[in-house]
Amino acid sequence: MKQHTVIDSPYGPLTLVAEDGTLCGLYMTDQRHRPPEENFGAPDDTPFGETTAQLRAYFSGELKDFDLPMQLAGTPFQRTVWEQLRKIPYGETRSYGELADALGNPKASRAVGLANGKNPIGIIVPCHRVVGTDGSLTGYGGGLDRKQRLLDFERAAALF
Repeated sequence: MKQHTVIDSPYGPLTLVAEDGTLCGLYMTDQRHRPPEENFGAPDDTPFGETTAQLRAYFSGELKDFDLPMQLAGTPFQRTVWEQLRKIPYGETRSYGELADALGNPKASRAVGLANGKNPIGIIVPCHRVVGTDGSLTGYGGGLDRKQRLLDFERAAALF
């Protein structure tokens, strides 16, 4: 059974989705690869108390690492990439090539990019921390403006 709620954030409304009480989605407005609304289940705030609290702490600069149970639905390769994303330290970035190297497949940077773009739990699984080899901003499902703002926010907060 799925439920969802919408919360405000400095980056616009965020739709949180849970399946059987466990977080399985965090989507921004106008996000690429955002599932249709009818897939989000019934409106219900109940399963999102801890997620909302941790997101608020993150947005205030108090939380650097999320500790939430999650259901990441995807292929085995996608889930491996998403696990690598969670290892990128707060306030830092990695390139698609560096992630491919970390997976033991240096030629898989394009596949890493595709998996990164399908991340169902943005911000918490920090796909915004992935940049081009030269450090340039590249595609981001939530838009490059949001990506830049998230990176700037984390870099500034990491200094304290």
